Amino acid sequence: MTDISGLAPLTRQITSRTVLRTIIESAPISRAELARVTGLSKQAMSEIVRDLEVDGWVRETGRTQGAVGRSAVNYELDPQKAFLYGVDIGGTKVHASIADLSGVVIQEVLETTDTRGGTHLVDQLVSLRDRLVAEAGIEPQLLRMGAVGIPGAVDPKTRRISMMPNIAGMTGFDFEAVLTECLGFPVMLENDVNVAAKGEQSLGQGRDVDNFVFVAMGTGIGMGIVSERRLIRGARGAAGEISTLPVGGDPFNSAAFGSGVLEASVGSAAIRLRYAGNGGADGVTVREIFEQQDDVAKTVIDEVARTVAVAIAAISAVLDPERVIFGGSVGSRSELIDRVGFHLDRCMPVPPACLISSLGNRAGILGAVAIAQEGFYQSLFGLPLRGVEPVAAKSLENAE
Repeated sequence: MTDISGLAPLTRQITSRTVLRTIIESAPISRAELARVTGLSKQAMSEIVRDLEVDGWVRETGRTQGAVGRSAVNYELDPQKAFLYGVDIGGTKVHASIADLSGVVIQEVLETTDTRGGTHLVDQLVSLRDRLVAEAGIEPQLLRMGAVGIPGAVDPKTRRISMMPNIAGMTGFDFEAVLTECLGFPVMLENDVNVAAKGEQSLGQGRDVDNFVFVAMGTGIGMGIVSERRLIRGARGAAGEISTLPVGGDPFNSAAFGSGVLEASVGSAAIRLRYAGNGGADGVTVREIFEQQDDVAKTVIDEVARTVAVAIAAISAVLDPERVIFGGSVGSRSELIDRVGFHLDRCMPVPPACLISSLGNRAGILGAVAIAQEGFYQSLFGLPLRGVEPVAAKSLENAE
């Protein structure tokens, strides 16, 4: 057993962080169990836990009944020791939130995206941070980590953004570095569909599987990949950009170069064109096509579902996902996903299960919070927590 009374300050700090990490991973847990797991003496453990309580890192959380007449106090992380900033940026809306260290959202706001991008978008996120902090009634310095989902690809090496046509002024702009400087705490950028996939892994349909893909279908189509419980980003951050899959049309047709062949075949604009081309009325919205369910609508939905099924079969040959989770305004329609499953059964011997997101449009904001939470723990301890995937977090300076 180790006595910490004579330890140097740095060694004592490392020991305290080891205990804190054990509490986070194993809570609720008693001091006696902490001593057993870490090899510290009961006296040393009492001192460390007392210090962690005084510093606000841990709190009591009930008692465990032991031998007759005896019980032990259990401890857990105090989730309000620090807070997280999670943001989901879309082409039209910004959804921003503040969450505690347990990942619970305590304040959120939704407003129109400043599509001028660049420093204008930075200013918007700073303003939203200030508003949320005031409404939540917390001290600004308690915000310690942020994560932002964006509708574009983030290069894992340079951290620069590409493939972001809906918001101006972002290509070549060091958005992550400027935003970190202006907010005063580390911020991680991530592709918005990857962020939604992370939300599904944390709280949605991906919680109980190691390998799945999240497919967002609406105006366009994109995919987030979770393989062996890790987000897959690719060499340039563009893994999962399935809009360019050569499925549903001619990949050599230059007319599809802008949107991609698959998107040009199954995106919302393509669905409206299919409907009109099959004899339906002009000017009908995608929602109306799904809701009216006339013969033309049923034909269009089946055509789109068949194309999506072929794309999923191609994806499965490479990634072998156990589950495909669909989201977005089109991907959340059961009329479509039921037909995708129907066609998959006829083109694959063992097709993946096809499910609709249980989180809906909250997948992005919850995924951003989850990424910020993991980034905070990794920057605090230097390594990811047990069972938690590593993320490219920047170090927290002067972490308590």
